[in-house]
Amino acid sequence: MTTAQVIVRFGQDRDYEFQVAPAMAPEAARAWLDEQFVALGAEPIRPSGKILIGDKVLSVAMAAGADRFANDRDWARAFAVASVSALQRAAVHVDVEHTTIGY
Repeated sequence: MTTAQVIVRFGQDRDYEFQVAPAMAPEAARAWLDEQFVALGAEPIRPSGKILIGDKVLSVAMAAGADRFANDRDWARAFAVASVSALQRAAVHVDVEHTTIGY
């Protein structure tokens, strides 16, 4: 996979799209997401508390908020790289508004 697409949607006209190379090893990407989950005070999405990697991507995006994606492009790009690298997908669509993630 040479490039991957990540779209993070916070609502109408609040989409952030990235074309990135999945340049992180999956383990490093999961570690980055773990660090961000804790640093941002993200909450588990599932009532059981079990956190799947896709849920972690969604939780980190939710906790970061649209302003972080709009104003901190370096962080947002790192999020995109970590997401596709951890999930090992060519496309990741994070819909914060509807609390869903798709591939």
